[in-house]
Amino acid sequence: MSRLPIQIKLSDSKKEKPDPQTLVFGRNFTDHMFIADYDEGKGWHSPRIVPYAPVTLDPASIVLHYGQTVFEGLKAYKSEDGTVRLFRPEENMKRMNLSLDRLCMPRIDEEQALHALTQLIQIEKDWIPTLPGTSLYIRPFVIANEAFLGVAPAKKYQFYIILCPVGSYYKEGIHPIKILVENEFVRAVKGGTGGAKTAGNYASGLKAQEAADKKGYSQVLWLDGVERKYVEEVGSMNIFFKINGEVITPAINGSILEGITRKSILQLLRHWNIPVQERKLSMDEIRGAYENGQLEEVFGTGTAAVISPVGELNWDGYKMIVNDNKTGPLSKKLFETLSNIQNGNEKDSFAWILKLNSELAKLA
Repeated sequence: MSRLPIQIKLSDSKKEKPDPQTLVFGRNFTDHMFIADYDEGKGWHSPRIVPYAPVTLDPASIVLHYGQTVFEGLKAYKSEDGTVRLFRPEENMKRMNLSLDRLCMPRIDEEQALHALTQLIQIEKDWIPTLPGTSLYIRPFVIANEAFLGVAPAKKYQFYIILCPVGSYYKEGIHPIKILVENEFVRAVKGGTGGAKTAGNYASGLKAQEAADKKGYSQVLWLDGVERKYVEEVGSMNIFFKINGEVITPAINGSILEGITRKSILQLLRHWNIPVQERKLSMDEIRGAYENGQLEEVFGTGTAAVISPVGELNWDGYKMIVNDNKTGPLSKKLFETLSNIQNGNEKDSFAWILKLNSELAKLA
């Protein structure tokens, strides 16, 4: 794919865009997508933007049997002056390569992948919704499409980017969600694939999420896979606890995905001189803080939801109601600050934003 021109074939018929007032997450897709092919000995080649359409795969494709696939998730925003803004996309491309390495898949050229992304968004920029809380979700992913029934890295792959206009990830929006702490199932262990963004991690979490849904909980909080006592992450986000004035989040340990929103929130907190620790945190410590009145706020961070305040934690039937089930002041401030930076309503003091037109010029 590196340095090759991107071939563009535009759709003859455009889809009707969904009502931005009723957008849900992950249901509507734009008119076009990006594809590039990989063959062993040739590398990435044939980058192209084509009309959005179903993917044709051989029934023996390795991705279908042995799970060689990784993906990313990021967003594009449109500011009041019409400028299209991307939030730290270079970090997503770096993380994608880390995931590709872990799954024995070929690395992408990060700069060229970013160029492809900006070209695709330029074509689809009218799909970016502008109502508060809305954005254009971007899903890059790589699949092994070699037809071979054998447990070995594939020799053929495809790299895709698809786009999806979205509203809030949770129906609760910025209002607190309820989380069930998982005691029975394990998502990942150190040395496994928990630090990679790969499909199998999410498939392994479905059973616990199904049980949580039936009990009225939005998400599952995973514990470590060895001692089953230390918090790790929530199914779709990293997790933070504000205890007695200090913010604590689990340290990256090989079984937790290193979130880009997590990284940004840590920078914001330190910029505001709020005490922060990245360390092991047990459920016993959290319960103790709750019973002592020191558990002040709990919130999740992720691309999809940005900030999700947690109003209730249920640990093996013991319910902890956090901040009277209200959004805490720190959660609110973090959400508003990060959202305003993303949308162009607040100064980007951290150089997190790439403006689409300037990025196109740089990579042309």
